[in-house]
Amino acid sequence: MSKIPARIERMPYSSFHRRLLWLGGLGYVFDAMDAAVLAFMLPVLRTQWHLSSVQTGVLGSGTFIGYFFGAALAGILGDVIGRRTVMVWALIIYCIASLISAGAQDWPFFMAMRIVAGVGTGAESAIVAPFLSEFVARKYRGTFTGSLAAFFSFGFVAAAVLGYLVIPLAPDAWRVVSVITALPVVMLLWWRRALPESPRWLDTRGRTAEAEAIVDKMEAEVRANGLQLEPLQPHEPAAPATAGRGTPLGNLKALWSRELASITAMAWLMWLSITFSYYAFFTWIPGLLVQSGMTITRSFSYSLVMYLAQIPGYFSGAWLNEKIGRQATIASYMALGGLSALGLALTHGNAEILTAGFLLSFFMNGTYAGVYAFTPEVFPTDVRATGMGVASAIGRLGAIAAPILVGYLYPRLGFGGVFGATTLVLIIGALAVLIMGVPTRGRSLEEIAAMRMKLPESAHDTLARGNQRRNV
Repeated sequence: MSKIPARIERMPYSSFHRRLLWLGGLGYVFDAMDAAVLAFMLPVLRTQWHLSSVQTGVLGSGTFIGYFFGAALAGILGDVIGRRTVMVWALIIYCIASLISAGAQDWPFFMAMRIVAGVGTGAESAIVAPFLSEFVARKYRGTFTGSLAAFFSFGFVAAAVLGYLVIPLAPDAWRVVSVITALPVVMLLWWRRALPESPRWLDTRGRTAEAEAIVDKMEAEVRANGLQLEPLQPHEPAAPATAGRGTPLGNLKALWSRELASITAMAWLMWLSITFSYYAFFTWIPGLLVQSGMTITRSFSYSLVMYLAQIPGYFSGAWLNEKIGRQATIASYMALGGLSALGLALTHGNAEILTAGFLLSFFMNGTYAGVYAFTPEVFPTDVRATGMGVASAIGRLGAIAAPILVGYLYPRLGFGGVFGATTLVLIIGALAVLIMGVPTRGRSLEEIAAMRMKLPESAHDTLARGNQRRNV
């Protein structure tokens, strides 16, 4: 029986894990920057290309259309050909498309390039969390993955800085920003040298010798840092790929098997609700503030303050992942985000809008720290990337619909009606997590999978005992 999971679970947090955090985190920085900077381009492009409100909304959805296909493909391919390969190719696609988009002369071509770039960013966003979480022991996995997602916040802040300082400089300054978003191509050489394949995935594919070689290097680095390895403990074995899985179609069918159907439904509802609400807010807030009477400069400065709220939001969520559990973190932050959205809908003064927007940004991004930690954990290793990728892709349907729907509703319902609608959506997502989710805090990935894949009675008994022990 392979000891790969047990060897990973006994490792203390080391320089190896810190390096993984920076590698994956920098990818998330540029993913977020690419998505968020469009919100600052839209008011300029709307004027420059004489776009209607609906056309502006469609343009805003271009990236998320690409996200949908990129996330789904990354998940499916990540379980078949490996996480590392998908991650590298995703970055290549994204960088090339972002560079080409800088030369666009009309909105249909620009949108086409945004869709292609979205394929790359969607693929990378969906594969990083399940990939890197498989290197981390249970005792700090929630904080690690939540902190990994927190790098999104730095990308949003960078986008706001570019929107505030660069885009207003000239009518075509947005083209310079598009070139800047393509710069992470220089990360490719670093990634190719420093990122090993997931040993847990290799183990489930029968490539145990390769997995052992990677874990040997991890353990050697731990010892070189002067840290001690704990004795091996009894563990749930890594389940090999189940008959019928290992192919794209088989993995997709597995998501709706008896053991995983409720978890898949929960993940889809969770991602759809948070992503719809999130992008309804962050894609349109600069433009809506301008249309409400603010200057572009003031609108962008307000947006920068709101984006800065993401940083403490993410890291507070990452910390709470291990303190109160993923479900409690996600549900509470969703509910508080809904209340903040309601406050934003009811306020009128600039100071009140800024305060409510700051709180909404804080809580919605804190929610993502839980979502990115929770989703990979609830799926077994052989379909983990598929589960994460497809759930993320379903969430992108909300991101696709949100800018278009806001563009349609704003002339009819106004600022308050648009953001008031996010409250109900977020509450629905919170209830899905609480009712249909499973506790994962303090459990190895193999133990969580065993709970889902064994006989239903045994799994429920194990779950009940775990709840009593951990008070999750």
